[in-house]
Amino acid sequence: MLKAWRLWCLGSGGTPVTLRMLRKGRGGGSGGGLCGARRVSTSWSPVGAAFNVKAQPARKELFGERRGLFGVPELSSPEGFHVAQEKALRQTESLVESACATPPGPQTVCIFDQLSDALCKVADLADFVKIAHPDPAYREAAEDACRNIGTMVEKLNTNVELYQSLQKLLSDENLVASLDPETRKVAELFMFDFEISGIHLDEEKRKRAVDLNVKILDLSSTFIVQAHFPNKIDKCLLPEHILYNFVHDGDHALVSSLHAESSDDLVREVAYKVFLYPNSDQLNCLDELLSSRDHLAKLVGYSTFAHRALQGTIAKSPEIVTQFLEKLSEKLSERTIKDFDMMKEMKMKLNPQNSTLMPWDHPYYSGAIRAERYNIEPSLYCPFFSLGACMEGLNLLFRQLLGISLYVEQPEKGEVWCEDVRKLAVVHETEGLLGYIYCDFFQRADKPHQDCHFTIRGGRLKENGEYQLPVVVLMLNLPHSTSIAPPLLTPGMLENLFHEMGHAMHSMLGRTRYQHVTGTRCPTDFAEVPSILMEYFASDYRVVNQFAKHYQTGQALPKNMVSRLCESKKICAAADMQLQVFYATLDQIYHGKHPLKKSTTDILKETQEKFYGLPYVPNTAWQLRFSHLVGYGAKYYSYLMSRAVASMVWKECFMQDPFSRVMGERYRREMLAHGGGKEPMLMVQGMLQKSLSIEDFVGALVSDLDMDFETYFMDS
Repeated sequence: MLKAWRLWCLGSGGTPVTLRMLRKGRGGGSGGGLCGARRVSTSWSPVGAAFNVKAQPARKELFGERRGLFGVPELSSPEGFHVAQEKALRQTESLVESACATPPGPQTVCIFDQLSDALCKVADLADFVKIAHPDPAYREAAEDACRNIGTMVEKLNTNVELYQSLQKLLSDENLVASLDPETRKVAELFMFDFEISGIHLDEEKRKRAVDLNVKILDLSSTFIVQAHFPNKIDKCLLPEHILYNFVHDGDHALVSSLHAESSDDLVREVAYKVFLYPNSDQLNCLDELLSSRDHLAKLVGYSTFAHRALQGTIAKSPEIVTQFLEKLSEKLSERTIKDFDMMKEMKMKLNPQNSTLMPWDHPYYSGAIRAERYNIEPSLYCPFFSLGACMEGLNLLFRQLLGISLYVEQPEKGEVWCEDVRKLAVVHETEGLLGYIYCDFFQRADKPHQDCHFTIRGGRLKENGEYQLPVVVLMLNLPHSTSIAPPLLTPGMLENLFHEMGHAMHSMLGRTRYQHVTGTRCPTDFAEVPSILMEYFASDYRVVNQFAKHYQTGQALPKNMVSRLCESKKICAAADMQLQVFYATLDQIYHGKHPLKKSTTDILKETQEKFYGLPYVPNTAWQLRFSHLVGYGAKYYSYLMSRAVASMVWKECFMQDPFSRVMGERYRREMLAHGGGKEPMLMVQGMLQKSLSIEDFVGALVSDLDMDFETYFMDS
C-alpha cells in the first residue's frame, strides 16, 4: 500500500494509499540525512544478521548532539517542524516570483518542480510522522505542518499569475515541440492539477470550484471517520451465549467489525447485520460527496468524475474500465459458481441446520476449505522465515536481477523515531548509492496496523547537477525477536514484506529528472504493479529456496510446502476476485453519470446481485463502510488491473528464469526508471514488447486461477 500527499505538487497521478490498502530521497548526505554531500559509508553491514538481532542504540555523538529525524537538523525537536515549514514557505514565495518572471520554456517546468519539492519535502515527512511517531508532541507538530502546507497549496492553486506562466508555455506549439517527452509530461500534469481547481474558469466559477474542493475535503474526512465508527445494539436483543464476542457499553453491545473469521455462524450474521445497518448521516454524507465530485468534474470540463479521475491511467477512461470488469466477470462466472457450491457443501457439513450461503459466510468457509484441503498451518512455515533470512533473500534477488545490494547503516542519534527502526542503504554495483530505506518493521503500541510505503523525499536532478537521493519508509507490523528465536514471519507476512519492498525499489529506481513524477508518483493502476510482481517472486520455489532455512537446523523449506501454499491461495480465488469486481463496478457506477437513478443502497443491491451472486441482505448498507471511495474514488479497479499487468510481466519475462539479469535490466529500463513521467501503457508495452487488449488483461487474471494438478492430486 502506498501513502502520498494529495497535493497539486504530487501530480494528478499521485497514489493515495494501497489496495492490498496503499500509500507511494534527496541529498543522501552524512548519515543519510536530507542535506549534505553524497558519500559511501564505511559503517554498512550485511543485511541478514542485522534484522535477526535487536537493534543497537544509535551512535553516540560528541556532547550528545542530535541530528534530527531523517537527518534533518531542524527536526531534533517537535518545534523544528515550524522552522522547517517556514523555511519551505519562504522558498515557495521566492520560487513563485521566479516562475512568474521567467520567460516560458523548460526552465518554467524546472521552477515548478522546485516548488513541488520545497512543499513535499515537509509535507511528505510530516504526513508520515503524524501517524507513526510514538511521541504525541511530534505527531501534533507534524499535523500542524500538514495544515499549514495545505493552506499554501490552496493559495498556489488559485494563483492566476502562476497558472498563466505555465499556460504561456503549453499554448506555444513551437515551445511545446521543443520540450523532451518527460518535461512535456510534467508540464501537462501541473496544468491538469491547476485546472482541477478551476483556475482557468471565470471568477465566479473559480470560486465555486474552490468551494467544492474544500467541501469535498471535509466530506471525505467525515466519511472516513464515520466508516470506522462501531454500531451498537441492545444486549437484550442478542443471544446471551454470543455476547462475549462483542465489547459492552452499558446496556449495549458495540459491533466494530464484521467478525469475518469467527467460526460461529450466528456471530458473523449478527456482526454483518449490525455493523452494516444504515446510518442516515453517513448516507447523506456519501450522497453529498458523490454529488460534489460530479459537480466539480462538470465544472472543470468532464462529463463525470470517473472521466476526470482516469486521466493518464492505463485504463484511460471509465468505458474501458467497465469493459474490463464486465469481461472479467463473464470469464469468472462458472468458476465463481463452483466456488460458492464448494462453500455451500462446507457449510452444510459444519452447520446442517442452515446451509444457505450468505455474504457473511464467504471469508470463513473459503478459509475452512483451504484448511481442510491443504492443512496450511502458518506456524509450520514460520521457523523457515526468520526476518533476517527473508531480508537476505531480497538482497540476493535484487543483486541478481538488478545489480543492487542492501546494506544496514547505523543511524545517527535522533535520526530515527524508534530504536528498532533499521536504515538500509541501497547500492548499485556501478552507480553507487541510490537512496535509503528506513524499515519500521516491528509492532509497538499506538502504531497503525497497516503495511505501507511512505515517500519521505523524492528523487530529482538538482540545479547543481547532483541527483537528490530518494528516502522512503516501509512500515510493517512484525513480531519482535524473543530470548530464544529471531523475528519469525508467517507466509502472509513474507508476502507483505516482498510487496512493500517492490514499492521501495520503484522509489529507488524511478530516477526521474523531476520529483513531481519520481518513483511511485504515477497513476494508481500502475503504482501497484512493481509491488504485486514481487508477490510472484515470493511464491516461486527457486527464489524461496535461496533463503528459507530453518533458523535452528538450517534445513531448507521443502518444495512441496511451497507448492501447497501457492495452490491453497487458488482455493475459492474466483469468488474472491468476483467480489473485487463487484466493489470496482459499484465504485464506477457511483462516480459515473449523475444524478444517480437510484439511491446508493438500491444501486448496491442491484450491483451485488449482478456482479457477485450472494444475496443482498435487507437493511444493510455496505457502501457506508467502503472507505476506499475516498482515496480510490473511481479507481478501485486499479488493483485488479495492476495484478493483470504483474501477471503478464511475470509469465512472459521472469517465470522461465526469476534471476534473469537481462529481464531485470529491461524491467528497470522500461517500467521502473520512468516513475510517472511516461504514459503507463507505453511502459507496459515496452516491457512486454507487444500491444495489449482488454482480453489480455482478463486472460492474465483468469489463468492465475488454474490449479497445478500435480500438486492438487498429490495432496488429494
